Amino acid sequence: MEDTYRHKGLRNKLVEEIRNKGVKDERVLTAIGKVPRHVFMDSGFINYSYKDQAFPISAGQTISQPFTVAIQTTLLEICMNEKVLEIGTGSGYQTAILLELGARVYTIERHRELFLKAQDTLPKLGYNANFFFGDGALGLPTYSPFDKILITAAATEIPEKLMKQLKVGGRMVIPLGQRSTQVMTVVIRTAEDTYDKTEHGKFIFVPLLNGTE
Repeated sequence: MEDTYRHKGLRNKLVEEIRNKGVKDERVLTAIGKVPRHVFMDSGFINYSYKDQAFPISAGQTISQPFTVAIQTTLLEICMNEKVLEIGTGSGYQTAILLELGARVYTIERHRELFLKAQDTLPKLGYNANFFFGDGALGLPTYSPFDKILITAAATEIPEKLMKQLKVGGRMVIPLGQRSTQVMTVVIRTAEDTYDKTEHGKFIFVPLLNGTE
């Protein structure tokens, strides 16, 4: 869990790279500058931790490109103490960014290996989330409604059960589309049965799958 001056210097360079690509939210950039991404990487990719790229992790999944993490987080518009549901814990890196911004995070992972690893890693860094092993498409109805919902895998349509767990006035960020490419979509629940949607560029994510492994 060592975080050296070299790591911090590389993170600062990464933050500048992301800023130069158009991310202007200073709170998000500060969070990326604080979270040690190398801790969330598999050993074979440690030396690439601060490149603005996605890399493989366990269970056939990926740790997202930092620029993508920055975009999704910016679109969420996190406020202090907001209740956030994250679908797809993965490595836990995005979870740490949300926690760094002061959110109360409820995060679901369908791969037991990743669930156990994130549950071990994040507290060691001082990050405390509410971890759940299960099918993310079902959400956490017992804990709803949520101020914000973040989906970190590609869906062909917005899971209706998740839409119902968003509070009125709340925001969901989800990559929508087929396997080859998705459109980053913001969904705002404007009333009990109405939702507004806006699109924010094309990205590539692993698919959102049902069930657990």
